[in-house]
Amino acid sequence: MSTPVQQLFDLRGQVALVTGGSRGLGLQIAEALGEAGAKIMLSSRKAADLEEAAAHLSERGIDARWIAADAANPDDARRVCAETLERLGQVDILVNNAGAAWGAPAEDHPLEAWDKVMNLNIRSLFVFSQAVARDSMIPRRRGRILNIASIAGLGGNPPGMETIAYNTSKGAVVNFTRALACEWGEHGITVNALAPGFFPSKMTRGTLEKFGEDAMAAHAPLRRLGDDDDLKGAALLLCSAAGKHITGQILAVDGGVSVLTGG
Repeated sequence: MSTPVQQLFDLRGQVALVTGGSRGLGLQIAEALGEAGAKIMLSSRKAADLEEAAAHLSERGIDARWIAADAANPDDARRVCAETLERLGQVDILVNNAGAAWGAPAEDHPLEAWDKVMNLNIRSLFVFSQAVARDSMIPRRRGRILNIASIAGLGGNPPGMETIAYNTSKGAVVNFTRALACEWGEHGITVNALAPGFFPSKMTRGTLEKFGEDAMAAHAPLRRLGDDDDLKGAALLLCSAAGKHITGQILAVDGGVSVLTGG
């Protein structure tokens, strides 16, 4: 007998750890998972931002906690995972959202900036995933890992958009997702990624100011940028029982931009 669709999307009794969850896309995903019933653990660098984000979620009836940490620091990342398990008992869902960008021509790109982007955008995903899987998901033979990639990881950049480290890191997220899905499928863990297009956020503010929001929106077949709701449904699908037979997939949420570029 099939399961009622509402039950497939129900996350009550589950725990979701969301990195970079204090604002922007991470907070939007945390809202979606919390509204579906999950307890939420947020992590990012700034305690004040996390406190504000947790209060925002609490106002929506969501059980939200937080831990301040630098996801690029492996010791901090492992501490977040261990403390989440200590405080909440399990991690059913890991959302690897923490990320950074750096704009510079490739010939002038500072090596230290390259390392900063790589350490946060891809190394931290490995550290968080390894810790959560080893200590919670593999022993329980179940789990959902959702990585936040980008359409920047599906191809090159238009002229004038100089983000070589960011694009490279997000391309790595794409294949990290596929490789990990193949390796951990036997443990009942699904690993998928969302590849957002342009959403107004602190990270994209400079690009949108440079190229213009209207111009960026006009480039998308849907003639719009992403908004505060556009990742919610996709994230819930991939983090719930509704997506239990989906793994190793990269879902672009970009208004159709990647269709034009062949990504």
